[in-house]
Amino acid sequence: MLKRGARDVFRRPVEDRVDRTSTSMEFPQQQKPAGDGKIVYPPGVKEITDKISNDEVVKRLKMVVKTYMDMDQDSEEEKQQYLGLALHLASEFFLRNPNKDVRLLVACCLADIFRIYAPEAPYTSHDKLKDIFLFITRQLKGLEDTKSPQFNRYFYLLENLAWVKSYNICFELEDCNEIFIQLFKTLFSVINNSHNQKVQMHMMDLMSSIIMEGDGVTQELLDTILINLIPAHKNLNKQAYDLAKTLLKRTVQTIETCIANFFNQVLVMGKSSVSDLSEHVFDLIQELFAIDPMLLTSVMPQLEFKLKSNDGEERLAVVRLLAKLFGAKDSELASQNRPLWQCFLGRFNDIHVPVRLECVKFASHCLMNHPDLAKDLTEYLKVRSHDPEEAIRHDVIVTIINAGKKDLNLVNDQLLGFVRERTLDKRWRVRKEAMMGLAQLYKKYCLHHEAGKESAQKISWIKDKLLHIYYQNSIDDKLLVEKIFAQYMVPHSLDTEEKMKCLYYLYSCLDTNAVKALNEMWKCQNMLRSLVKELLDLHKLPVSEANNTAMLGKLMSIAKNLPDAGKAQDFMKKFNQVLSEDEKLRIQLEMLISPTCSCKQAEICVREITRKLTFPKQPSNPFLEMVKFLLERIAPVHIDSEAISALVKLLNKSIEGTADDEEEGVTPDTAIRSGLELLKVLSFTHPTAFHSAETYESLLQCLKMEDDKVAEAAIQIFRNTGQKIETELQQIRSTLIPILHQKAKRGTPHQAKQAVHCIHAIFNNKEVQLAQIFEPLSRSLNADVPEQLITPLVSLGHISMLAPDQFASPMKSIVANFIVKDLLMNDRSVGNKNGKLWSADEEVSPEVLAKVQAIKLLVRWLLGMKNNQSKSANSTLRLLSAMLVSEGDLTEQKKISKSDMSRLRLAAGSAIMKLAQEPCYHEIITPEQFQLCGLVINDECYQVRQIFAQKLHLALVKLLLPLEYLAVFALCAKDPVKERRAHARQCLLKNISVRREYIKQNPLAQEKLVSLLPEYVVPFMIHLLAHDPDFTKPHEYEQLKDIKECLWFMLEVLMTKNENNSHAFLRKMVENIKQTKDAQCPEDAKANEKLYIVCDVALFVIANKSTACHLDCQKEPVLPSKFFLVQDKQEFKNDKEYLTGEMRQMLLTGKPKPAPVLATVNKTLTVPGRRIIQKTTTAPDTTSNTSTNSSPLVTANNKNSTDSSESRAQENNENPVIKKDETKKDEPSQKLVADAGIEASPVRRRGRPTKAAAAAAAAALKEAGALPAGGGGGKGRKRASDTTTDSINVKMSKQSQQQSDEGTKRQIDLQR
Repeated sequence: MLKRGARDVFRRPVEDRVDRTSTSMEFPQQQKPAGDGKIVYPPGVKEITDKISNDEVVKRLKMVVKTYMDMDQDSEEEKQQYLGLALHLASEFFLRNPNKDVRLLVACCLADIFRIYAPEAPYTSHDKLKDIFLFITRQLKGLEDTKSPQFNRYFYLLENLAWVKSYNICFELEDCNEIFIQLFKTLFSVINNSHNQKVQMHMMDLMSSIIMEGDGVTQELLDTILINLIPAHKNLNKQAYDLAKTLLKRTVQTIETCIANFFNQVLVMGKSSVSDLSEHVFDLIQELFAIDPMLLTSVMPQLEFKLKSNDGEERLAVVRLLAKLFGAKDSELASQNRPLWQCFLGRFNDIHVPVRLECVKFASHCLMNHPDLAKDLTEYLKVRSHDPEEAIRHDVIVTIINAGKKDLNLVNDQLLGFVRERTLDKRWRVRKEAMMGLAQLYKKYCLHHEAGKESAQKISWIKDKLLHIYYQNSIDDKLLVEKIFAQYMVPHSLDTEEKMKCLYYLYSCLDTNAVKALNEMWKCQNMLRSLVKELLDLHKLPVSEANNTAMLGKLMSIAKNLPDAGKAQDFMKKFNQVLSEDEKLRIQLEMLISPTCSCKQAEICVREITRKLTFPKQPSNPFLEMVKFLLERIAPVHIDSEAISALVKLLNKSIEGTADDEEEGVTPDTAIRSGLELLKVLSFTHPTAFHSAETYESLLQCLKMEDDKVAEAAIQIFRNTGQKIETELQQIRSTLIPILHQKAKRGTPHQAKQAVHCIHAIFNNKEVQLAQIFEPLSRSLNADVPEQLITPLVSLGHISMLAPDQFASPMKSIVANFIVKDLLMNDRSVGNKNGKLWSADEEVSPEVLAKVQAIKLLVRWLLGMKNNQSKSANSTLRLLSAMLVSEGDLTEQKKISKSDMSRLRLAAGSAIMKLAQEPCYHEIITPEQFQLCGLVINDECYQVRQIFAQKLHLALVKLLLPLEYLAVFALCAKDPVKERRAHARQCLLKNISVRREYIKQNPLAQEKLVSLLPEYVVPFMIHLLAHDPDFTKPHEYEQLKDIKECLWFMLEVLMTKNENNSHAFLRKMVENIKQTKDAQCPEDAKANEKLYIVCDVALFVIANKSTACHLDCQKEPVLPSKFFLVQDKQEFKNDKEYLTGEMRQMLLTGKPKPAPVLATVNKTLTVPGRRIIQKTTTAPDTTSNTSTNSSPLVTANNKNSTDSSESRAQENNENPVIKKDETKKDEPSQKLVADAGIEASPVRRRGRPTKAAAAAAAAALKEAGALPAGGGGGKGRKRASDTTTDSINVKMSKQSQQQSDEGTKRQIDLQR
């Protein structure tokens, strides 16, 4: 027997409850109430009619409620007795009563009636049941106010309905859905945060029973649940969202089918009208997935279908949705649904930009939440990192960096590599993001060591990479690198000791190029400080036109070092105006750039200057931003006297072995050497900061160390910073002088040079000091002991350059009697005959090193004199020319080795180039000597060409060499190595841009256009090519093609833009050259003809490059009289065309097959370098870079050529071995060369043999089998491969044939 009370009803056995899901509920005939239709009321309750007041109705209903509450299902007598009352309570009077208390009590009664009379309801009419349940539902709205006095009755009503599952009666009603919808809406609308867990539980029970025990959920009912998941509703009523969420979780098995049907109709069938929520399907999917992925089991395949939609916006919406699903923290969707995951990854390559962008943004969350998916994402991010859209490349970087900042282990090396690549992106926004991202990672993991040493080691490359970017041309890049260095690599906010420790060990760990970049950064900042100082000095002078012009020049120079040079010029002019008006501002700026300004003072000055320029306040002040850029570059935020002192202390600790070198990842030796190099660089930019006894004492200790590099750096620091040592630090002076003397006499060559310069720079009695070094050294010169000559020669050379008048007489004697006669004109030892064209520095014989230093001494001596009154310069130039003509073997005794000859050729060529930098010597250098010097760039030895080109470029870019030397780069078109040609082209571009910029920035340069304007290099180039030793048959196609290549190499760069009608100017210049004669040999008809032919080829190239070249040119070109003799126009007119129509066509299209007009410069060339006729040749398979002539091309007819001619790895083989039997094989070859009838050149010269000679020699060798087919007929030999010694004696066999095929493949690759 059940206890009385509604709270016990839910304890009824399941079999006693009404099962309304499986059987139809029967509505019996209307039961007649007892007593002939009279309504029986509980004892003490009077009749309830509309005649009584509301208060009375409420009073009587409360008693009725209590009666029904106490009844249970087994009270058959009472059920029958009060049946009439039950029917009466469902009358219109009660259901539509305006009093809410009445309605509430009636609802409670009705709920109990359904409980008591179950399973058969006392109401037979479907309409009546509908009205009753709608009435009860309306009363549930009272649950909203938990503070209402009647809330307990509302709760009782809800509790009764939930426990009894009264609403399940409605399943048999045709329009039950209306009741359920109203119920669900009511419950979702009333629930709030004041409800306790019981209220929520009963609501959940009530709704879940309807869903789980019904035949299905209609779309309208589903909408009442799902609408609470939409973000807008979710934010309005969080409790309704939670209720819906819990409901869906409980009913997942039942409701999943209904949800799938809804999404199927909307997504697949496109029936958006099925629900008002159709436009929110993707939001709903996201929410449902977060609630329980099982709800979407059947929906996910539909999303795969939508991912392939033709509508870009639709794909974007699906991608956004799936990004959230896959990227959710605990999501396992990617592993559970691989087809969908792969389909989603495919959208990374979507044609629609927003879709790709969304995918990239997703990757960040995915990397952070699902590291296991990083491998899948890497390849797709790689492609997107090269996306044509800037925004996508930018977001790829943001994605990777954000993940890396959270945990470095989330990003693999490949992903970091993508960011590294983007630091060179063409777009500034992308480059900036990549650089800043890497800087943040570096600071977090390398500087602060937040993830240990392993992580720091993983990204140790960042510091080098960031500094390498300083090599970029963009000023924005340079400024950003400076900012990164000051804020992330060596944060200026650190204490001085911490800051210097950071700098000390950073400098020790940088690679060579990064060190150079950092040095360049300090150099540029120092240069900018100097410009600002010069500007401030001009402000102290009286106002004048000249002063204003000088100021304008300084302002333009400063603006070049700021972003957006055009705007920078305007802002700098405005800043200059403010400076002229505000003396206090000038004082602050002077203090900022003062050598004695400390880092703390610098911060104060910057703050004060910024404050003065801030008024009036503006949202954005571009003028102020530009001034900030300037202040950031010139403010000494790292280095001052205190910082140098801290660096010196760190250096001392490294020397003493008490530093943390090993912990920082460097050895003590590396730390000491790098520390000294760092101090040396800073001694150039901040010399005043070094002036302290403590600093100099430490440097003196370094001078006594065995490490030569350390001592050398210490001497240089003294040289740069020691101007006040003699007057203020006598003790340091007395200790330093004997050390410098010792280094100048017996130190290394570099130490000797620095010691001499140091004495000259810091001592007042330098004449006495230098004499004390000069005299013993000059007396001890002995050519028989060359290893002891090198340091004395270096010291003597620098002394003669620094004090030429003091040592003029003894130096002349030393040069004439010792340097030339005793040293250069004698070969005392026999060189190593290994056939190599170059050897390492330590393998060079002491005698050759002494000769190289002797040549340098001659140059320094002449540079010190700076006059040619004694004709010493003429003699020296003749000596250097003879050395070039003799291939470096001045005595021609055949004692000197090939590699030593290369060293001497390089020294001689470099010496002539050095002398040409002095105007008085440039005037006496003859065209022949200039040509010999220029031909060094085509030397047979790769290293000679490389080093000479670098020296040439550095001198030209500093505007130290005359313009004619720029023409030498045209010969680089004949270099066999692609990298050398590319380097030469970059040198040309740089030099031309420097000269054009110099002309723009310097108004006075207009008067010197002949020596500055890049176009004026053309006459020198034409003259140089006309005297090319290879140009022997001026009407032969191959030679003309070479001339065209060289001309095009230079003209292509010159003619990139047609500035100021330059194309017509070039044409006119070449035409004018045709009306002159060769000044080098004016009466030589053949020489003049070659000059005119080169002119015709040049005109042909210019005309094919530009259509504007035929325009009129008003400016008359000036031709150099040293190279061209201008003829009387009346007596001399050269209108002859030296190129036939057939030759023009061949030059245009190419001989073997048609090709584009003026094919690219970087194709495989047929002129690799300058060569001489070889009297001997090694076996065919020998790949050493001896002087054997080998074919520069591998063609179809020359299939037996080895791959040595095309190897880019080694031009000069390191260790070729020539065996005795090979020497015997060479003898017939030598004889054949002699028999071939090759005409020897009357004067030995530097350069290649004539084509005829080379061809004849090659033909003779080929006939004798000494060379493989195609192996020796070219003008020069390409870089040899590093074939092992064992392959030298291998005859041409199947194996060598395979090698030949590989060579052919490599040749093809080089032509791409």
